[in-house]
Amino acid sequence: MNRTGLFIGLALWLVIGGIFGLYPELDLKLAALFFDPETKTFPLKLNDWAGFARDAAMWVAWAFVLPPLVALVVKMIRPDRPLMVSGRAIVFLLVTIILSAGILTNLTFKTYWGRPRPVVVTQFAGDQQFVAWWDPRGDCARNCSFFSGEGATAFWTLAPAALAPPAWRPLAYAGAVIFGVVTSGLRMAFGGHFFTDVSIAGLVTFVVIWLAYALIYRWPQTRFSDAAVDAALTRLNMPAYRLRQRLFGRKTSAEPSV
Repeated sequence: MNRTGLFIGLALWLVIGGIFGLYPELDLKLAALFFDPETKTFPLKLNDWAGFARDAAMWVAWAFVLPPLVALVVKMIRPDRPLMVSGRAIVFLLVTIILSAGILTNLTFKTYWGRPRPVVVTQFAGDQQFVAWWDPRGDCARNCSFFSGEGATAFWTLAPAALAPPAWRPLAYAGAVIFGVVTSGLRMAFGGHFFTDVSIAGLVTFVVIWLAYALIYRWPQTRFSDAAVDAALTRLNMPAYRLRQRLFGRKTSAEPSV
């Protein structure tokens, strides 16, 4: 998560966006590699093993969300106890997954950017007109193609990779990138997304993770400590905890002893 990585990510964004913006038919040519004109379908979409791999990829990605989420819930229930997971890791992982795979993808672009998916455009036996990645005026009404939610979720594994021990971090980054590429390739093979949908999803997710990492861990003006997160969650949840203690404690003390 250094500046070189950011510059590479932004350069890829500029190159991919520019080339596919000027020549949007490239998206169709790449999607056509997975389309069977005889059956007029994307064959891999009907493959049970491929479908299982798609689901498994999302299970793997969301499995990384589980530890910080459980630690946060436990802290909300028992604010008198220390966090089970690093406070900064909880903030970093949960904020980045919410932003990249939630707000930016599903609640923003896929809701308001009307780009149809490959499987429904006329070039692949559908009934909607193909539009370039930069054009929001497509015929899709909801859950549209740009940009890929599953691609963003898969590439989000770069976030836990960034928290790996320094010696293992390059390997973790490589694994996350490969995981994101394979998962995105499956989405293209199913006719669910164009190349620009998944590639830009990965690049947007990377930039979100890079900025969050810098804010939380690197920049002196904004970074904070695990202890500060723990203390803030304690202050926030302690009133409700004390109220529960008074209510249930009073009920317990009223019970006759055996």
